[in-house]
Amino acid sequence: MLSDISGASRLAGRYASALYELANAGKQIDAVMSDLDSLNAMISRSEDLRRFLNSPVISSIEQGKALSVIVKKAKFIDLTSNFIAVVAYNRRLFVLPSIIVAFKAILSQYRGEVTAEVITTSELSKKQLITLGASLKKAIGSKVTISASVDHELLGGLVVKIGSRMVDSSLRTKLQRLRLAMIGTG
Repeated sequence: MLSDISGASRLAGRYASALYELANAGKQIDAVMSDLDSLNAMISRSEDLRRFLNSPVISSIEQGKALSVIVKKAKFIDLTSNFIAVVAYNRRLFVLPSIIVAFKAILSQYRGEVTAEVITTSELSKKQLITLGASLKKAIGSKVTISASVDHELLGGLVVKIGSRMVDSSLRTKLQRLRLAMIGTG
């Protein structure tokens, strides 16, 4: 199982690296990143799209046609559209979310940024994101890009992951610690 995960990670890294090189050569990095952010939002909002991307039953031709319609409606640039078509043709759509994550990581590395994954119970406002970004920049010492997501099961608080470091101040974790402490004393 672990080798499958690392294999998919290496595969995503190769695709992301190739896309980065093409986008850099064509001076379209920001446009590609915008397209990938839009696609990532679509994937995270739609269970049907996630099932479609992971389906081994649907042929690569059918997947390519369906995604070309989505890409055209979303008005992605040609480079992103062609890249997604190649990924579909090669039956690698199941790796698409990992490719997006890897592309962001490559872009952050070249820009000298650190990516912080922030998980909260509700969506953060623009002001909250700016404040959090400034606090993290002060703590880390370099520019921080925030990748925010929502997990309603946290109950309250937030979880911040930067590289191998994680700060979990969620209410769920605090309640779990309290429960374990009570079990230990009883």
